[in-house]
Amino acid sequence: MDKGTNERIALLERRTKETTIDLNVNLDGTGKSDIKTSIPFLDHLLNSFATYSNIDIQLIADSKDKIKHHLIEDIGIVLGQAINKALGNRERITRFGHALIPMDESLSKVVIDLIIRSYYYIDLKLEREYIENISKEDILHFIQSFVSNLNCCIHIIVEYGTNDHHKIESIIKAFSIALKIAMRIDPKNKEMPTTKGMM
Repeated sequence: MDKGTNERIALLERRTKETTIDLNVNLDGTGKSDIKTSIPFLDHLLNSFATYSNIDIQLIADSKDKIKHHLIEDIGIVLGQAINKALGNRERITRFGHALIPMDESLSKVVIDLIIRSYYYIDLKLEREYIENISKEDILHFIQSFVSNLNCCIHIIVEYGTNDHHKIESIIKAFSIALKIAMRIDPKNKEMPTTKGMM
């Protein structure tokens, strides 16, 4: 969260020998996005994530070593870090969110708790080694990098499906909507949404 204001925004840069990433997020946006990663399917997924989460995202990512795995991993890391930063101390948020989203024959479920405690369970049920020119393991690693740096408890599960493209799209949409619900400010919450008194 931007210090001194109530704006839940974050601007992050990542500079390594492998990648260069510039990212700006606004959690209270309208889902506008300007995504440039040089990986078309990843651009598509991130645009979808912005649309359904209502997070405004500006992202420019460049690969220095031309290794796709490094770029995909670093984008996941920075996106998780940026949303974590924009959430601030997570005061007055709804905290919990869930979504069950179909994409044709595929059905995916995401359940999230924005407690500041990192745990994830991911079951994508992907079968093909490559989906739209991204390896199955890179897709899994992107999601792992994203959620571990978001610093929350999350369960991401494909219930069933036969088309791997549809499975991934339904997961991204379910994740987006579950996160939108969980990070929403609840006017009834006057302090931390926890019995511990801290997140």
